[in-house]
Amino acid sequence: MNDRSELLSQLPLRENLRGLSPYGAPQIDVPIQLNVNENTHPLPTSVVDAIAQEVAKAATTLNRYPDREFTELRELLADYLGHNLDRENIWAANGSNEILQQILQAFGGPGRSLLSFVPTYSMYPLLASGTDTQFIAGTRAEDFTLSAESAAAQVRTHRPNVIFLCSPNNPTGTALGLDVIQAVYEVASETKAIVVVDEAYAEFSLANTKSALTLLDGRQRLIISRTMSKAFGLAGARVGYLAAAPEVTDAIRLVRLPYHLSAVTQATAIAALKNIDLLLAQVEEIKTQRDRIVTRLTELGLKPSVSDSNFVFFGGLEDPHTIWQGLLDAGIIVRDNGIKGTLRVTAGTESETTAFLEHLATLLGAQK
Repeated sequence: MNDRSELLSQLPLRENLRGLSPYGAPQIDVPIQLNVNENTHPLPTSVVDAIAQEVAKAATTLNRYPDREFTELRELLADYLGHNLDRENIWAANGSNEILQQILQAFGGPGRSLLSFVPTYSMYPLLASGTDTQFIAGTRAEDFTLSAESAAAQVRTHRPNVIFLCSPNNPTGTALGLDVIQAVYEVASETKAIVVVDEAYAEFSLANTKSALTLLDGRQRLIISRTMSKAFGLAGARVGYLAAAPEVTDAIRLVRLPYHLSAVTQATAIAALKNIDLLLAQVEEIKTQRDRIVTRLTELGLKPSVSDSNFVFFGGLEDPHTIWQGLLDAGIIVRDNGIKGTLRVTAGTESETTAFLEHLATLLGAQK
C-alpha cells in the first residue's frame, strides 16, 4: 500500500467508499486520442468567435451571481429537442454526470437502489456510491444486447427505486429498442421507480433508431438525459441536461447547489445552441468515419457491434492488450474496457481514422 492509500485509509471515510478507485480513463499525451469518445474535430472558427463574444459579455457581470434558473439556456435546449417541450421540461447541470448525480440525490440515497445492466457506463456504480445508493448490476445477453423481456423481469425481481438505461450503450455503442424502455417503465410503475434513459450519444444514432423523447409524453417518471460534450464538441465546457415532466425538474431543484451553472458555462452553451447547424454538420462526418471503421474491422475478421454512437466496440481479438499497446506505441490511444477479447475506438477525423485502421491492420498481421 502506498503512502497516500495508507493515509486515505486513516480517514473516517464512509464505509461504502472504502476501496473504491476514482473514475478516469488513462490521460496519455499522444497525437491521436481515440479513447474517451470526444468529438475530435476542432470547433468551427465562427463558433469559437461566437462563444468568445458571449463569454466576454458575461464577463462584465461576473461580480453578480448568474441566472439561477438559466432561463435562456433552457428555452434554447427545449427548442433544440422539439417534441412539444418547453423550458419547464428542461434542466441543465455541469455535464450529464452531474445530471445523473442530482437524480440520485433526489430519488436515490440510503435504503434505495439503482439498477443498470452491465457492461454499461462505468460511472453509474460510482454515482450510486457517492449518493449512498445501492447499485444492482443487471445482466445482458452474451452479445451484450438487452431484450424487453429480460429487462422487465430483472426490474420485477430487484424492485429498484431508480433504473438507468444507457442508449446508445457505453461501451457497446448499440441503442435500445423503444420496446425495452416501455417494458421497463411499465414494470417500474408497480413501485413508482424512476426510469432514466441516458442518451449521451443520441445525435449519432442510425437513421432507424428512435429517441426515448418520443415516449416522454404522459410518463411522469421517465427522464431523458443528454449532453453537449459529444455531438456539440463541448466536452471542456461541461454541459449536460435532461428532459422530463416539470415536476421532475422541481424535484431536482431541491438538491441542486445554488447558482450551480456559472455565467461562463451558460454563455458558452447559449452561443453553441445559436450556431447549432454548424456544430451538427460535423456529426455526419463522424458517422461516416464510424461506419468506415465498422466496415474495415469486419474485413479484418473482427466483430464490431452495431454502433449508434461516435465509437465502435469490437471483439475477436486474441490479445487486446498487446494491440492496445501497439497502437499506443504508434501514437494512438484507444480504450481497453477490460472486457475479454475487445477494445473500443472513437471515430475521429478522416486522417485519425485512417491512421488507426492502418496501424491496427499491421498489428493484426504481425500476430498471424
